Amino acid sequence: MTNEEAHAYAREKGVSRPLFAVVKFFLLPFFRIFFRMHVSGAENVPAEGAVIIAPNHKSFWDSFFIGLCVKRHIRFMGKSELFKSWQGPLIVRLGAFPVRRGESDEDALETARTILRQGGMLALFPEGTRVRDPDALGDPRRGAGRLAIETGAPMVPAAITGTESLFFGPLPKPRRVQIAFSKPIEVGDLPATPAGAEELVGETVWPEVETEYRRLRSRPGLIAAGVAALGLGAGLAVKSRRDSRKRSKLPWR
Repeated sequence: MTNEEAHAYAREKGVSRPLFAVVKFFLLPFFRIFFRMHVSGAENVPAEGAVIIAPNHKSFWDSFFIGLCVKRHIRFMGKSELFKSWQGPLIVRLGAFPVRRGESDEDALETARTILRQGGMLALFPEGTRVRDPDALGDPRRGAGRLAIETGAPMVPAAITGTESLFFGPLPKPRRVQIAFSKPIEVGDLPATPAGAEELVGETVWPEVETEYRRLRSRPGLIAAGVAALGLGAGLAVKSRRDSRKRSKLPWR
């Protein structure tokens, strides 16, 4: 599939509903079982109208997780190389469209504007590329903010953790993936300029992403601490029962 064909399909036809329903039917249980997918704040995603979801980016699978945990069909950009192989027609019908990395891609921007003007939901990763380090986030770029201001679409900050290393070869790893959505941020009267986009993304949207990301990253530690505490308590209880039985067997008792 050529870039031109992919953009034409994305602008004119959008998501294939039957294909998306089949993929969701099989992937959602798989993700919930193997990756213990946990979602919070899904009610913050507007039920209708143009909206930009702005998550951090750890893995190729991020778009799939985000797409499966919201009720609406979501659209997203993918590097143009993905569309030149056998998977190109498939991911286009699931809502993707190509973008040429490392340069200003007006075709991709126009497709994104068209989707938002049609009242669609678009996922844009402000970091622009994957940041695989689970302890770090990248520096956000202002492109998503510029699109939001130009189209009037609110932005929903989102955070996702646990997707950076999901498989060992073809086998899934026992990971826990968490996704959180913050409340929508309206673009207001910000000017459609680089400075306005920088203010929206850098000073409003990204701090929310960072806050949610740190919160999600802290949850496994809290869970582990709780499990450890339960295990310690159980161990102490067993030891106490054993000591009690030993004392009862002493000759002077």
